[in-house]
Amino acid sequence: MTRLSPDPSVDLEAARAAARAVLGDAGPAFDERLTATLPELHGLFAQLYGDRDDGREALAEVIAAAAAGWRDRPTDLKQLDAQRMADPDWFLSERMLGGVCYVDRYAGTLAGIRAQIPYFQELGLTYLHLMPLFDSPEGNNDGGYAVSSYRKVDPPLGTMADLAALSADLRAAGISLVLDFIFNHTSNEHEWARKAVAGDPDYEDFYLIFPDRTMPDRYEETVREIFPDDHPGAFVQLPDGRWIWATFYHFQWDLNYANPRVFRAMAQEMMFLANQGVEVLRMDAVAFIWKRLGTPCESLPEAHLLLRAFNLVLRLAAPSVLFKSEAIVHPDEVITYISPGECQLSYNPLQMALGWEALATRDARLLQKALDERHALPPGTSWVNYVRSHDDIGWTFADEDAAELGIDGYPHRRFLNDFYVGRFEGTFSRGEPFQENPKTGDARVAGTTASLAGIEAGDPGGEDRVILAHALALSTGGIPLIYLGDEVGQLNDYGYRDDPAHADDSRWVHRPHRDARAYAARHDESTVAGRLSARLHALIRARQNSPEFAAGNPLLPFHTPFPQVVGFQRVAADSTILVLGNVGDSTVLIEPITLSGFRPDATDIVSHSPVVLTGGLMLPAHGVVWLRVRPA
Repeated sequence: MTRLSPDPSVDLEAARAAARAVLGDAGPAFDERLTATLPELHGLFAQLYGDRDDGREALAEVIAAAAAGWRDRPTDLKQLDAQRMADPDWFLSERMLGGVCYVDRYAGTLAGIRAQIPYFQELGLTYLHLMPLFDSPEGNNDGGYAVSSYRKVDPPLGTMADLAALSADLRAAGISLVLDFIFNHTSNEHEWARKAVAGDPDYEDFYLIFPDRTMPDRYEETVREIFPDDHPGAFVQLPDGRWIWATFYHFQWDLNYANPRVFRAMAQEMMFLANQGVEVLRMDAVAFIWKRLGTPCESLPEAHLLLRAFNLVLRLAAPSVLFKSEAIVHPDEVITYISPGECQLSYNPLQMALGWEALATRDARLLQKALDERHALPPGTSWVNYVRSHDDIGWTFADEDAAELGIDGYPHRRFLNDFYVGRFEGTFSRGEPFQENPKTGDARVAGTTASLAGIEAGDPGGEDRVILAHALALSTGGIPLIYLGDEVGQLNDYGYRDDPAHADDSRWVHRPHRDARAYAARHDESTVAGRLSARLHALIRARQNSPEFAAGNPLLPFHTPFPQVVGFQRVAADSTILVLGNVGDSTVLIEPITLSGFRPDATDIVSHSPVVLTGGLMLPAHGVVWLRVRPA
């Protein structure tokens, strides 16, 4: 065994030899990328594993694995790689539109998803995120986020061959397949986990296992409790008395990335999925992947090093694959994961949470502040903007931002939870609390968009709130993501309470089965489904025909005197779209003086109708406008 050398050229030659042993002389394209990539990857390995005696061998084994991944990559996917390398900003287009669903709940099986491709095209999707579909434990498996095999589809959904066939059909329809890569942990039934617990020397260091409570107690002095309803602290006890790290549910065991063999093994799983046609990997729970005593074990520097290293390995083996960050942390930390070399895409949890905050308070100032100050991203990256997801809504705004507006963060979060779970008098929302912690008062909120926005309660503003929320996600810049079913107004499904596998997880309330009747009514505007569908389709078409909405174009603030109005401009080289949204319950008149920076003749790009600004602009309650304007 050999440590990494201070002279990178020594280790690089060993890595090249490992690649040649796999590819021979048949990999000139790979070799070219290897020459460009190896120095940086060596530097990352030196920071992560430089103190290990097997550092050189570990790096060479990763390169050999990448070479094997490229060797096994299907020809059509290598062609896609070439296209994407020639057009690296393809995902910044205004034509991008995402959809997300559970396979079984939306279509039963992977074959059922294939049958829905014509509808996805009708909606305008270019990106389809299928929620975790891997083999998982029976019963409660955290919605599939406890993975027992990354190479086996959950049998009721189909097979890995079905997944590859689906990805090919989606690709032919212009739709990129997105899957979760749950890489902080595996299920306790994963082969690696079973072998680790059994004492297999090749796997006993794949997880963090301690003989007694000494080290767990020390770690728990500084790490937070994530799911207190499931187990206290960050560790669970094994049947033999030892303790294993489990940040989330007791059956989800954290991997030990301080072991480079874990890095290599997970890189191989990524490459396998990439070779099935997966184009975007959602990197789950990125903040938690590195542990260090005396720290919160969240967002440590090594987490970023690992992501960069994984990126480089994929640049070698599957250059078209993108990473999407899932980091539900402080806004200042979210942004640190987003870069061309780390995660090119990221969920935008701040905008999502503050959209709901604005609707509850009828005050858009916190949302406006976030768009003004926290929206810009590095070139070559993009937000994924969503109204809601499969997960709960947590109030992730920065307390310091709230304080500038005279808002105390802790009681404000309590108010928002009460409002959205029906505990506040006069609320329009019908949400459910998730993981309430009686010790801290902390909780999150679950519910479909329609139920949270007031449609379930029969509130007259419900439909308009749904449209306003999606209009903001569609226009702020990035890839808008629709939780499929929301576009036809699906309501909460309270049947989860009667399912023993789901009864303790209120998030299942907003994971209903596809409502065939609502989809059948989507062209009938006498129905909620028809009205929402028609209005959302009009917004989507307007977005797709407006280059101003491309993710690479800037968002510039546009302020009005009204705290209930959020405003911004999307600016292209020679044109501008003004977006105004009213989260309040009454109409406001945007005075002519506020609009005097624009010429009086504007165009509503959704209705394709002219708008004259000389008399100001009436913005109805929960209304939104997209106006193409010209500077005066």
